[in-house]
Amino acid sequence: MRETLPDTDLPAILLDWYDVHARAMPWRVGPSDRKAGVRPDPYRIWMSEIMLQQTTVVTVRDYFQRFVARWPTVRDLAAAADADVMGEWAGLGYYARARNLLKCARAVVERHDGVFPADHAALLDLPGIGPYTAAAVSSIAFNLPHAVLDGNVERVMARLYDHHTPLPAAKPTLMGFAVALTPPQRPGDYAQAVMDLGATICSPKSPACGICPWRDPCAARKAGTAPELPKKTPKKPKPVRHGTVYLAQREDGAWLLETRPEKGLLGGMLGWPGSDWIDASDARPIGTPPIKADWQELAGEVRHTFTHFHLMLTIKIARLPQDATPTQGTFYDKHDFRPSDLPTVMRKAFDLSQS
Repeated sequence: MRETLPDTDLPAILLDWYDVHARAMPWRVGPSDRKAGVRPDPYRIWMSEIMLQQTTVVTVRDYFQRFVARWPTVRDLAAAADADVMGEWAGLGYYARARNLLKCARAVVERHDGVFPADHAALLDLPGIGPYTAAAVSSIAFNLPHAVLDGNVERVMARLYDHHTPLPAAKPTLMGFAVALTPPQRPGDYAQAVMDLGATICSPKSPACGICPWRDPCAARKAGTAPELPKKTPKKPKPVRHGTVYLAQREDGAWLLETRPEKGLLGGMLGWPGSDWIDASDARPIGTPPIKADWQELAGEVRHTFTHFHLMLTIKIARLPQDATPTQGTFYDKHDFRPSDLPTVMRKAFDLSQS
């Protein structure tokens, strides 16, 4: 374990590196533009941070650009229909984020007249904004000295200090390191610099220590322990659950869909009617079909992994007469139905039905 804090020149060294190597992001104001007086848009920073939670930059770019093109301001987003927002979010995963995105946008309009507050405590009071997002928006959008601690920063701090306590128990200590290093000058650029360092150089495997601006003071590099840090508490195996979904198409091409309950997985998203999802050790759930029909079971099954479990879905399909009256769900005209509006697991079911 390193015995002393890094040299106070470390933030300046990292900022010099960032001025040359900053990644170009559609939501980011680069260091040269920021120095020229261009201010980041808090709306774009907030949206990008919500999207980036547990999702990669590569995946988020296109979603972000579609969102800001369709809803360029927080007022536009607040006025959007829930179904439209959920449809655009489909495939990005962790759908509670999309519900909170709408709640937060509407709270900003109602409580702050459509202007994100330049106050850390006020940001924390908004729906869906936790400590990390509040710190990121405070520092990046408003240049306030709040330390950010995402997975990239955790890795950088653990290696810089050669800290071996496993995550998540190590988080308070790693946050202490991050706070100590956050400078009062250019804290927004510094926050993005340390995240870029973790994403591009201090990578999970095979860190590029030879070109790291913090190579010399890095205690883990000196100890030869960098590739094994940060240590993590072993995860328990994920359980497997089973379910059945029913895909029905009417003679005119309309599809039978339902909007899932607001609470729970895939809340508020379009989906196929089906059974509950239960542990694989129990009998396979069939559920109640949404309408009496000649249901045919497809060969194969859909497999999808959520945060806490694996899911295996049996798919049943049917063709329905024009006058069909379901007990569950609503028919969507074939011209209004876009498979891309479905969450990933439901789109997998559709794709299997078309193969």
